[in-house]
Amino acid sequence: METYDAIVVGAGPAGLTAASYLGRFRRRVLVLDGGKPRAAWIPTSHNTPGFPGGVGGPELLRRLRAQAELYGARIQAGRAGELSTEPGGFEVAFDRKAARAPFVLMATGIIDIKPALAGIDEAILRSVVRMCPICDAFEAIDKAIAVIGDGPLGEREALFLRTYSPRVTLLHTGKSGPGAGSEVLGRAGVDVLSVSVSDIVLDDTGVTVAGAPSRTFDHLYLALGCELESRLAVAWGAKHDGAGKLIVDAHQQTSIAGLYAAGDVVLGLNQIAIAAAEAAIAATDIHNRLRG
Repeated sequence: METYDAIVVGAGPAGLTAASYLGRFRRRVLVLDGGKPRAAWIPTSHNTPGFPGGVGGPELLRRLRAQAELYGARIQAGRAGELSTEPGGFEVAFDRKAARAPFVLMATGIIDIKPALAGIDEAILRSVVRMCPICDAFEAIDKAIAVIGDGPLGEREALFLRTYSPRVTLLHTGKSGPGAGSEVLGRAGVDVLSVSVSDIVLDDTGVTVAGAPSRTFDHLYLALGCELESRLAVAWGAKHDGAGKLIVDAHQQTSIAGLYAAGDVVLGLNQIAIAAAEAAIAATDIHNRLRG
């Protein structure tokens, strides 16, 4: 079993940024790449600092990975299956293997809940279906926008998108019908349609919703929530909020000494810039504690 100065669980923007920092601090770091991160779904991001012309998620991840490896990070495919304590740190089990380190950084992110729509993955890559209005609503200015949701999250997202377009419609799929927020939506100029997921059809250019008459939209935003990849830390006793997001201190350390977290798995704004900043803070604190 190999021993490292730190083990990073997750190879998205947060995990790879932390690996670069730790490598430049001349620390021995292992990154466990558990598969396609959320950032890989981004067709083109125009709000990532330093890319005024935009950058695709796969290209950004390629650059972050190359940078981490340049400074000596070892990136290995594998999903962390268990965390356990031992004298002087942690043992992380993954794919019938294990590694040890005094510090572990959780950068496992989230998985967006997608409706059962034919061709939805391809539609995301074409920017017809979108997951983050903070990231790309600017590119939807004055477009016909639909938001699919089954509760308050959909209502909040529809109201947020009214900043960008006067043509916003909430496609409510909940069993109980639109909530009390529908009156607020109406005053804001947001249409509300109660639909079934089967009424929604995706094509190369946009979205069609069956009805009398049918409705067409340029973009469909998902507001069905997400699944947090915090199970390892939560199962071990790390403090978290009601949704499962990990609660950290000013240095990104969880309630478990030596266990850090950064990125979408942490309570806060789900943004690449935030993930990178949190990773830099965590990596620097880990380095300083190793010095001590």
